[in-house]
Amino acid sequence: MIALRKTIVQTVVEAQQLDSINLHESKRADFLQEVIEGLEDGILILSQMGEVVHANASANRLCCQFNQGNFKQNFVPSAIWHLCEFLLSSRYLFSDKLLILSDEIVLDKSNIFRIRVRLLNLDGFELPCLLVTIENQYESVKNVALTEVKKFDLTPREAEIWFLYRSNYSYKEIATKLYITINTVKKHMKNIHTKRQANLSYN
Repeated sequence: MIALRKTIVQTVVEAQQLDSINLHESKRADFLQEVIEGLEDGILILSQMGEVVHANASANRLCCQFNQGNFKQNFVPSAIWHLCEFLLSSRYLFSDKLLILSDEIVLDKSNIFRIRVRLLNLDGFELPCLLVTIENQYESVKNVALTEVKKFDLTPREAEIWFLYRSNYSYKEIATKLYITINTVKKHMKNIHTKRQANLSYN
């Protein structure tokens, strides 16, 4: 079964729902910590000086990947920090709106990350912090493709081809990767589109 990705918005909603449950403050904090650590997305909370206030396990792993294995404590990859700096310098132009900036970090075709940055007001901090979410686009596409494989009742080979197609591989690249001809890819894609169309018509 595909685990649905929790977003930070869902985390906030869950926190609000906890108010109706008579939980002790420390239990609520432990629960939220567990939720954040369990997210597939990387979650970074930074001060406006670029210091790491909190990073979940995914964020630590991804920052290490962005820095080619050279991860130091409290070190923010330059691609992320540049987006944070741009947000800080632009926020006064949009002071009446919630400003969220996003960008992509592309390491290769299988490693494309969506970075989103917004300001976050935290108790105990005089200035707002920066909330950074790092989403692995490849994993997101993979989860969508897996859902579609089941929905359209694709064969194992069709599933392989559909996943690569959804990951923006060309027919030629799919053929090369799977050691098949382009005509074979086209034949499978035709079958996939027929199944998709049948599913859409049925619904």
